[in-house]
Amino acid sequence: MQKNLAGRQAIITGANQGFGLEIARKFVFAGADLMLCARNASMLEEACGELVGMASSGQKIVTQVADVSVESDVRSVVAQTLKLLGGCQILVNNAGVYGPKGEIESVEWADWMKAIEINVYGSVLMTRAVLPHFKAQGYGKLIQVSGGGATNPLPRISAYAVSKAAIVRFAETLAEEVRGTGIDVNCIAPGALNTRMLDEILQAGPDKVGQAFYERSVKQKETGGAPLNKGADLALFLASSASDGITAKLISAVWDNWADWPKHLNELSKSDVYTLRRITGRDRGFVWGDN
Repeated sequence: MQKNLAGRQAIITGANQGFGLEIARKFVFAGADLMLCARNASMLEEACGELVGMASSGQKIVTQVADVSVESDVRSVVAQTLKLLGGCQILVNNAGVYGPKGEIESVEWADWMKAIEINVYGSVLMTRAVLPHFKAQGYGKLIQVSGGGATNPLPRISAYAVSKAAIVRFAETLAEEVRGTGIDVNCIAPGALNTRMLDEILQAGPDKVGQAFYERSVKQKETGGAPLNKGADLALFLASSASDGITAKLISAVWDNWADWPKHLNELSKSDVYTLRRITGRDRGFVWGDN
């Protein structure tokens, strides 16, 4: 694999398993130094051991136990990254949870709010902490993991759906705030992944998540779902200089021809394609609903 992240340092949240760990593997093979953070210390240590075994001589892999929804934890992660790795050019906001499953009036409110805190506040806090460094160096890659919850209703998993839509709009807004500074901000929709989050849905059962969603999840488990490496390849692309200038987009790892996008930077920058937008009646051929 081409070492297209050699000499670069990255923070990856929720990096001790699943999609976050797969992104970390790609980054290690590409030559990056890594700060991995997650809440589970033993799993984080195990992931670090695996990645150190893959790393080349001189590569640095460090970890810190942290809850991204706690501001002091976030500030510590960024400070330790700059101290131990000597810099940071890439932030991958991957940490996330489904939150409670069930109809909105029946779920525990504290659990619903905690999902928002992790999925939204956690990403915003990490971004706030690293952004001054990105601005000072005139360069940065901010990669936000989103998903189907951003573009489709998810009945009975409302905290997740709300948080994913919110964080995509935050990323779009931030991209405009930092436009022209050398900082690119994008969101990844990695596809339907067979990770611990799928297992949560299956364990919750159809009574909590709904029969249709449960049946889709069972089928996904049986067929294997979207390959983890597709989304991780997209994360690697967005972390590298190959994607310079691509910003404010929600990108599907499975369906979009993102590897060809650098050839079309001018069109991308002038269009609202691959973003969250309102669909009007005229967009669907209804002439009676709007002017």
